[in-house]
Amino acid sequence: MALRDSKTERPVLSDGLVAIVKRDCPTCVDVVPVLEELSLRGPGVTVYTQDDPSFPDSVETLIYDEDLEMSWHYEVETVPTLMFIQDGKEMARTVGWSRSHWEALTGVDDLGLGLPEMRPGCGSLSVDPNLADGLSLKFGSTALKSRRVEIATLEDEFDALFDRGWSDGLPVVPPTEERVARMLQGTSRKPDEVVAVVPPVLNQCTVEKVAINAVMAGCKPEYLPVVLTAVEAACTDQFNIHGLLCTLWFSGPIVIVNGPIRNRIGMNVDKNALGQGNRANSTIGRALQLVIRNVGGGKPGIGGIDRSALGAPSKVGWCFGEDEESLPDGWPPLSVSRGFLEGDDTVTLFAGHGPVGCIDQISRTPESLVRTLAQQLQCVGNRKLPG
Repeated sequence: MALRDSKTERPVLSDGLVAIVKRDCPTCVDVVPVLEELSLRGPGVTVYTQDDPSFPDSVETLIYDEDLEMSWHYEVETVPTLMFIQDGKEMARTVGWSRSHWEALTGVDDLGLGLPEMRPGCGSLSVDPNLADGLSLKFGSTALKSRRVEIATLEDEFDALFDRGWSDGLPVVPPTEERVARMLQGTSRKPDEVVAVVPPVLNQCTVEKVAINAVMAGCKPEYLPVVLTAVEAACTDQFNIHGLLCTLWFSGPIVIVNGPIRNRIGMNVDKNALGQGNRANSTIGRALQLVIRNVGGGKPGIGGIDRSALGAPSKVGWCFGEDEESLPDGWPPLSVSRGFLEGDDTVTLFAGHGPVGCIDQISRTPESLVRTLAQQLQCVGNRKLPG
């Protein structure tokens, strides 16, 4: 068993030269004679191999990094990687093959005279996209606390999530540990931090729970800060998501995003901004609704707390960004009108339903146009009550 650093729990490497290689890398194969040379006339070298326990078989000290623990803990991104360790600490490192760098690090001249002066390395298995998330879960500090649900081998995972009542009626992405861990990389907040107490059943919702539902909705990790803020806003007394769930009216939470984050995450703020086709617009609002459903218990149907008589697309999820760059001179963004500074990243929620069209191609004066708008407003939410 390898010695571990008492503070970081990272395995401690032996002092001297340490090389990390894999057989499935032409540059690693090329430097095998150099590693042999260091073993014979140099200070010696400990070689960790990632993919073949017998490669290279000509060095004296060969260790199979089968679970990639050493490679992950020492953040090896490229092989071959050559390090110099002193008193258990890394003092120097070089990646790929460069004669001058290897000679400087080892103190041995005329290394690899049959090789070119330099040659780039290959990607380390520890950063392989198919393995990286699992390694982070295994060796990192992210320990998910949510209950694990095992799906039978012959059970369709998409149908399983629907049958368990965790879907909004559309297919959801299975929230595997790796996907949730990747989603949590989108925020610096701790996974166990409580974001809100979600009505109607008033369950505590952690960052991890939000991340799970964001995965299910199809969000990218960079969307998570917006989803977290939307969940916080929806669960305030001012917004009153419980009241919105209980009404017979067909409104749902609509999310408006302001600030530079709109562009960073690729939101559509232009044509068809309220429609389909943009991942951020389509999934952020959906993630909020899944949190309300799966954490807060706000489900429709027989026995459900969501009493909307008809429902609306906004009940699935609705999110868009304001086109701040196209606002007329003197017209501030919504966030500024609500007291924030221009350039702040903000999320605004309001209860609404589908857009109501209003066409006026005849008016030529402001007064005439306002009269058209006023007539249109007469039918918006008009209950025709007496008096």
